[in-house]
Amino acid sequence: MYFKPLVEEFRAGVLENVHLGVLCGVNDKGELIHEVGSAEHVTFLRSAAKPFQAIPVMKQNIAGKYGLTDTEAAMFAASHRGETYHIEALESIMHKTGLTEDQLLCCPTYPLNDEPKFACMREGKPPRKIYHNCSGKHLGIIATAKEMGYDTETYWQLSHPIQQDILHTLADMADYPVDQIQIGVDGCGFPIFALPLQNIAKAYLKLACPDLIQDEETREAVKRMTAYMHAAPDSIASHNFICSELLRDDNIVAKGGAKGVYCFSLIRERVAFALKVIDGSEIPWPIIVASILEQIGYSNKETIDRLYSVVPKEIKNDNHIVVGERKAAFTF
Repeated sequence: MYFKPLVEEFRAGVLENVHLGVLCGVNDKGELIHEVGSAEHVTFLRSAAKPFQAIPVMKQNIAGKYGLTDTEAAMFAASHRGETYHIEALESIMHKTGLTEDQLLCCPTYPLNDEPKFACMREGKPPRKIYHNCSGKHLGIIATAKEMGYDTETYWQLSHPIQQDILHTLADMADYPVDQIQIGVDGCGFPIFALPLQNIAKAYLKLACPDLIQDEETREAVKRMTAYMHAAPDSIASHNFICSELLRDDNIVAKGGAKGVYCFSLIRERVAFALKVIDGSEIPWPIIVASILEQIGYSNKETIDRLYSVVPKEIKNDNHIVVGERKAAFTF
């Protein structure tokens, strides 16, 4: 079967919902070591591509040149949720780099998290471009284009030199021919890339194991970027969200994307995983990732516990009464 059950949800012992998907794991030899469903399934990375999209920014050391803090620099690989600390970091980036909000392609919106979104509405604040969850990525690429003397108005077009650098760097890290990568347009307007899940896992492995990257400039950029991600995990998503909770563990490099794609790699163990929930839901991610870590005997139980605090195994109703359970439905 191409897709397999990844998470099952029960209510009063009755199977009520199943999240189908595919997942795979690779080792530092590039070998497929775990597979549920087909590891050849082709999927768009969506925002799981952001660590790779930030590599040109790190190559130019934008953070160092403009005196950015770790919290600010991590925003270049973020899918931020619009919390106050996110907006303050973005405004500081603009101040330090001399960029303006109207230079961003991404459309004005409200924050993703409920509390800041409702606060904006109560206070009558209009949507803003920097509230968009991809705004940090956009600011990073614009700053890089400015630094390199490239056009800053067309920074989002596939033909732009920086977008071409991203595409070829991803192909190299994924061990996948650049002309076979399928290209679409992401929600924020950036080019986005589709390739087999197994190759996505290979690319993520090199985020955790940069010694596997042949190009020295790329290798050093990856080291710099993952250091920022670990130094400021709440910048990458927000508190009580899977990406930030995983990145609190400095042995893990992780990032999710829209429509159910999630990827992470383990530094000491030198393995990486990529998964796709076919219905596009993000809710099963913590259950799936926690189960993967449990099944491979991951030693940091605190990390696993944090995942279950984000999405508990217990299902509660509106009155906070336990009415069911979620559980992983796959084994290696």
